[in-house]
Amino acid sequence: MCKRFGATVALNNVGFKVAPGEVHALVGENGAGKSTLMKVLAGAVKPDAGVMWLDGEEFMPDTPLKARQQGVAMIYQELSLAGHLSVEENIMLGLEPNTLGFIHGRQVRRRALEAIGHFGHPEIRPEVQVQKLSVAAQQLVEIARALAVGCRVLVLDEPTSSLAGQDVEQLFEQIDRLKKKGLAIVYISHILEEVQQVADKVTVLRDGESVGESSIEDITTDEIIALMVGRKVEDLYPRSKRVAGEFVVQINKLQGVEKPESATLSLRRGEVLGIAGLMGAGRTELLRCLFGLDEVKNGDITVGVYAGPAAPKQRWNQGVGMLSEDRKEEGLALTLSIADNTTLSRLKGFGPLGMVLPVRQEKAARKWIERLGIRCKGPKQAVGELSGGNQQKVALARLLQHDVDVLLLDEPTRGIDVAAKALIYQLIDQLASGSAESKPKAVIMVSSYLPELMGICDRIAVMCRGRLGEAHQVKDINEHQLMVEATGQEIAS
Repeated sequence: MCKRFGATVALNNVGFKVAPGEVHALVGENGAGKSTLMKVLAGAVKPDAGVMWLDGEEFMPDTPLKARQQGVAMIYQELSLAGHLSVEENIMLGLEPNTLGFIHGRQVRRRALEAIGHFGHPEIRPEVQVQKLSVAAQQLVEIARALAVGCRVLVLDEPTSSLAGQDVEQLFEQIDRLKKKGLAIVYISHILEEVQQVADKVTVLRDGESVGESSIEDITTDEIIALMVGRKVEDLYPRSKRVAGEFVVQINKLQGVEKPESATLSLRRGEVLGIAGLMGAGRTELLRCLFGLDEVKNGDITVGVYAGPAAPKQRWNQGVGMLSEDRKEEGLALTLSIADNTTLSRLKGFGPLGMVLPVRQEKAARKWIERLGIRCKGPKQAVGELSGGNQQKVALARLLQHDVDVLLLDEPTRGIDVAAKALIYQLIDQLASGSAESKPKAVIMVSSYLPELMGICDRIAVMCRGRLGEAHQVKDINEHQLMVEATGQEIAS
């Protein structure tokens, strides 16, 4: 397969194959060509050159609908469901059995029931509006939609990016069932531990070319990373010497309108505090209450010398910055430039008499483009044109440009590649450790990925059903104990 977008070579003679009853992982950095290759397979992108075969016959769909009708379905990271429609309407959308335009409702219901019957989830009923289901259940509806039209090849693009703990395990169980039914499954993920767990084979793409294919049993995670980035990543979770200083944030029995129900924590300068927990436990709401985005119902908040709740503008002025988990909807202005996004929260000093001179904005942005390795055409480029990992770096650059003392990071590595993760881990470590030029920062980091919390944090507290538990020193806890706390179970003696 070959595909160019202007001067950019997205695919350069890439070959790929997957067999029935096999899970074949496709990995690589953002921009490596994974999604483009799969969009060609799914009929969403037309290649410049190359040929495909499906069950031995030449296959070149010119629309996603034709690909789906021939048995190839792709489920994207951003689910493509109509939230206001029912489960059965979503499953059969565009493929409704009809006569002269009149839809056969009973056939729609029967085929939907057959499709969702594979999963054993009673809450996924045909008549329920999709927007009322959890993200995990919505993902199963997407898969059911593929199965309803006789899917033979299923492509999953970052399927666990919005899932937590138990939901991930349930998804893996469903993948195993579909694999045993003879489906060929392509699994795209940045989480290499998942790849090792779920895949039979792995193909690595780098800069639009295939640089390696292996049975999953014959390759290690470190070897996959080396193929992805073209070099060996020595230390994924760096840890410099950190010295905990004065308290910069203290919360006592904090309660939001809905969540959190109760949260007590303290944060010192020079430390990274991790917040673990399942999706919906209240982790994001805790950060939003602290930053002033959500209303505080009860409890005490102290940030430095400032006591009580405050609006986001006040928090910025108090030295607190927040990175939202939803960078596209909340964290960035996608139509604006990198320079604007980097400097919008602090425009003072970019010109005389309150004016903002673009040349000064761009100079500031270039510093962060270079330091964070943001792949872009320059500071004038719109953020929406960047890959997910580079967008995340721009969002982080705004906090660094503002020079905040407290960083509230909500899922800072979600949906980005290993190399970008390694850079962000290194940056967090540098911020917490400080340097000759700057004092150590304090970081609160929410993540659903326990290995990164264990690797980068000094202490970890677990949120369960809206309540924040006591923070543990990382050396005194393991992933199993964190998951037990997150699910509200008792540790067996």
